[in-house]
Amino acid sequence: MNDKRVTSWMELTQALYDIPKTSHERHRSDYVYRGVADQAWGLETSLFRLGGDYAKVERPLLRSFRKYAEPGSIPDDTLWCQLSVAQHHRLPTRLLDWTVSPKVAVHFATFEEEHYDKDAAIWCINAVKARNLLPRKFLDVLDREYAFLFSVEMLKFIPELADFDALAKEGPFVLFFEPPSLDSRIVNQGAIMSVMPGATLVLSELLQNHPSLYHRVIIPKELKWEVRDKLDQDNITERMLFPGLDGLSDWLKRYYGQGPNKLR
Repeated sequence: MNDKRVTSWMELTQALYDIPKTSHERHRSDYVYRGVADQAWGLETSLFRLGGDYAKVERPLLRSFRKYAEPGSIPDDTLWCQLSVAQHHRLPTRLLDWTVSPKVAVHFATFEEEHYDKDAAIWCINAVKARNLLPRKFLDVLDREYAFLFSVEMLKFIPELADFDALAKEGPFVLFFEPPSLDSRIVNQGAIMSVMPGATLVLSELLQNHPSLYHRVIIPKELKWEVRDKLDQDNITERMLFPGLDGLSDWLKRYYGQGPNKLR
C-alpha cells in the first residue's frame, strides 16, 4: 500500500492539499478521492459485496430497475444514466462513488460513529494518469471535448455493458465519469463515479499493479473526533451533503450526541 499516516489535522490538510501548480499557474488537483471508515476496506463494489453469483444478476438487477422505476424517475434511457441513477439510489452496481473534494472524502471516512474504533483511509487516485490505461477510443473523446473527466453524454457511444466489457481484451482499466446532476446531493458532494469493464473486476487489485496511480491517507482512530469537529466547523456535514430532513437529523444527532464519551 502507498500509505501516509497522519497524526494531526494540519498533517491531514497538507497531505490532501499538496497540489502543484498547473501549466496555467492554477492549483488544480488531478486526483479523485474516496473516504472509507476502515482502512482494511478495499474498493469492492456494492455488486461484488452481494456475494454468490453476483456477476450473473447484474443485468437482471438493472433490467428490473428500469422496468419498475416510476415514469420520469430516470431522466435518460442511456446505459450510463441508468447506472448512475441506480447507484445513486443504492441499487447494487459495479460503480464506485468518488468525489473531487478531499474534505467530502474525509467526511465519509469519519461520519459513522460505529467505526470510530478503526483507522480510516482516504483513497486518492490520479485520474489523469489513470487515462493511460484507457483504450484509444476513450482518449479520442476526451481530447475532442477538452475534458478532464467523462460526462454520461460523452459515453453514449458505448450503448451496452457487453460493448464496454469487450474493451477489456486490451487489459483492465478504470474509467471515471461525472454522473448527471440528479439532485443537490450529487452536486454538493462533487460526485464522481468509476466503472471497470467487468463485473468481477476490483479496482484495488488493479491499483496494486499500477502503484503510481494512487496513494492513501490514513486517519488514525484517535484523531477522528478532532477531524469530525473541524469538518463541522467547515460546514462539511450531513446537513449540506444530504440536503433534506434526513441529512439534517443525522447531523443534529451526531452534533448533540455524547461524542468521545459515548465510547468510554
